[in-house]
Amino acid sequence: MSIPLNDAALQNLPDGVAGPAYDRSSLTGGILHVGVGNFHRAHMQVYLDRLFNLGRDHDFAVVGAGVRPSDAQMRDRLLAQDCLTTVVELDPSGLSARVIGSMIDFVAVEPEAIVAAMASPAIRIVSTTVTEGGYYVDAKTDGFAADHPDMQADARNLDAPRTVFGMILAALRRRREAGVPPFTVLSCDNLPENGHVAARTVIGLARLQDPTFAEWVAAHVAFPNSMVDCITPATSDRERQMVQDRFGLLDSAPVACEPFRQWVLEDNFPQGRPAWEEVGAEFVTNVAQYELMKLRILNGGHAAIAYPGALLGHHFVHDAMADRRIADWLDALTRREIQPTLAPIAGVSYDAYRELIAERFSNPEVGDTIPRLCLDGSNRQPKFILPTARQALAEGRRFAGLALEVALWCRYCAGVDEAGRPIAPNDENWDDLRARASAAKTDPAEFLSNTLVFGDMGQDLRFADAFGRQLASLWSNGVEATLAAYVQD
Repeated sequence: MSIPLNDAALQNLPDGVAGPAYDRSSLTGGILHVGVGNFHRAHMQVYLDRLFNLGRDHDFAVVGAGVRPSDAQMRDRLLAQDCLTTVVELDPSGLSARVIGSMIDFVAVEPEAIVAAMASPAIRIVSTTVTEGGYYVDAKTDGFAADHPDMQADARNLDAPRTVFGMILAALRRRREAGVPPFTVLSCDNLPENGHVAARTVIGLARLQDPTFAEWVAAHVAFPNSMVDCITPATSDRERQMVQDRFGLLDSAPVACEPFRQWVLEDNFPQGRPAWEEVGAEFVTNVAQYELMKLRILNGGHAAIAYPGALLGHHFVHDAMADRRIADWLDALTRREIQPTLAPIAGVSYDAYRELIAERFSNPEVGDTIPRLCLDGSNRQPKFILPTARQALAEGRRFAGLALEVALWCRYCAGVDEAGRPIAPNDENWDDLRARASAAKTDPAEFLSNTLVFGDMGQDLRFADAFGRQLASLWSNGVEATLAAYVQD
């Protein structure tokens, strides 16, 4: 019989389910994390749980926070089970489950409650997973989007912010006034130099509010870069039922993830940090090279297989990888055009990493879906594909495959797959994307003229020509033939 997950259940967990080896009552909050989704619980919370099991750093437990309506739903679920999460590692050689206990509270999804929690002297790190598109980056300049309505609203309402960045600044003001040292801001999102991006947004908003305070933030608040990695699909009834049937636990918010995880960070935490290196994290001087490797090969690879996978009718990522048309395309694109843009990293083989990524994508236990990979392309393409294409163009390298990837996205945005089946909207700009994609069938420049995505890249005649030829082939010859032509070239 299955048992509800809560603190009482830790005394009698079902056979085969591991749990905390530490006394959770000894934990105190030292990290406030904004965005308590699946990835955070499969990643940072797992590292902390392992560390706590070693008897280390029990004053760095996680206090959760969130600013979206869905965060309130997650808060209700987690508080009902004492902030515990069942993490199932989807290893093809055998699934394993562990109850993670490194989170101890979840503050109300309300600005004042979040600001007050951040202002607490016990909190030394404020970390975030707010998605790649949540940092108010101007697509045209790659700088801070100061004119965004959210930023303008927070600039006018210092004491009633509605974004996480406004809340961070409000909390920093309170700490400064109280003589409490500032916390470190740690981005855990998939962005190149994510610490620098977070700093640019926080300081940019501070300048709109008070230039003098902005200078204090720039001088005193640390924003370390980090690279995070663990494929973590969304939780559905499938995962909840699996946890109940296979592991005997009633968990309303379990997490299923691959067994691989990686975390590379800069060691810049003035108020202290957990000893994450004791449980597998890496601290390096230059995170940027690791970030680019992951963002371009893994996240770029996800984008590369997403759209042909969808157009050819695949639902699961491992099924797409079992399709040689897609697997060979991914391998050729990565070898020919993505890897050459990456500077060498001592002790790292890009060929080995490429093969590891293909193996991870092919894991059938993960059950990751093509629709998830296709989600939010207008935010993901500028992060994972277009910078690689820009660099290839600037350095005179090959870019036909990168142009093909963008053409595949355009073909997907037309709204029907190769068999004529409709594609459900999955981008906040879907209506505009679909209109542009339809117009691009006869005039490819219509798609590239979307400056919110492409900036001035659509004006590069070399890229525009390559994109137009690839898109024409997709419409006239089909996905299979177009992929094959690239692979055989």
